[in-house]
Amino acid sequence: MSAKPDTPAELKARALRHLMRREHSRAELARKLAPHAESAGALAALIDELLSRKQLSDERYAAERARTLARKYGPAKIRRDLSAKGIAAEIVGAISVEGELDRARAILERKYRAPATTPQEWAKRARFLQGRGFSTDVILKLLRGPEQS
Repeated sequence: MSAKPDTPAELKARALRHLMRREHSRAELARKLAPHAESAGALAALIDELLSRKQLSDERYAAERARTLARKYGPAKIRRDLSAKGIAAEIVGAISVEGELDRARAILERKYRAPATTPQEWAKRARFLQGRGFSTDVILKLLRGPEQS
């Protein structure tokens, strides 16, 4: 890190380099750029410019992050992660939870090859899915199987 702050052009170039690699939330990009900005006002102006040009979007970031996390986690865990990253509650609430049962089934099948035969195995799998952020309804539907649903 250099001793003198970046000029506005350098700060913008740094921001665009971050955004070229992957989507960032507004809060995350501001945190990364803060040590290099001349002032908080200059940083806020740059963030606002990027937002107005649609080069930065919390909605795009949330959708991409949710898609990435959906391979391993359920909706509750995804919502917690997005909230922790500084995404607004209305954006977090709009994240789709379609296919939650199918995702839970795929995750469970990757972890456990055979169906649960004992109550202890059933409980272990339920705790596993609950820890991954799946709802109780989905866990019960999945673990009860088609004959008991």
